[in-house]
Amino acid sequence: MAQTYELVATVRDRVGKGAARALRREQKIPAVIYGDGKTALPIALPQKEVSLKLLAGGFLTTVATIDVGGDKIRVLPRDYQVDPVRDQLIHIDFLRITAGDTIAVEVPVHFLNEAASPGLKRGGVLNIVRHEVELECPADAIPANIEVDLTGLDIGDSVHISAVKLPEGVTPTISDRDFTIATIAAPAVLTAEEAAEDAASAPTA
Repeated sequence: MAQTYELVATVRDRVGKGAARALRREQKIPAVIYGDGKTALPIALPQKEVSLKLLAGGFLTTVATIDVGGDKIRVLPRDYQVDPVRDQLIHIDFLRITAGDTIAVEVPVHFLNEAASPGLKRGGVLNIVRHEVELECPADAIPANIEVDLTGLDIGDSVHISAVKLPEGVTPTISDRDFTIATIAAPAVLTAEEAAEDAASAPTA
């Protein structure tokens, strides 16, 4: 699980596009905290601090504490928006988290031991079907990532979710099938050579 962190926020007394633009000129990011049956709380956060947390990785899988006027609220970032031109954060949605909550989270997949895969050694290609897997997790135990071991995998082999060791209490949200995460595919050159060989060996009319 990624390490938690704390941010200090102020309550926004105005909402709307004009107010949001004014905040950004002050190097602040408009955000909202929602959930837990409570009224949505519009807040403003320091742009630099939040941007550093985003760049550090694991932003959407790390529970944080936001101090709003001394009221410390535990949250999980659920979505954020980035200006497509300036590549800067412009808005964040936070979900309130309470003890005992479980939540569905998209967790990134990390692939290990590529050098130990005979298929990749022979020029095979790692075809990643899912870069992230949606998991049902305890809010206080969200894994930073899940790991897929490629040791021993040859061309034509597949990795399914059943082959992945998940932390205790963590389950895939897709439960009705053993879905594929990645395959070891034949290299394009080999595929072309096989096609040429098949054509050469085919009977002529």
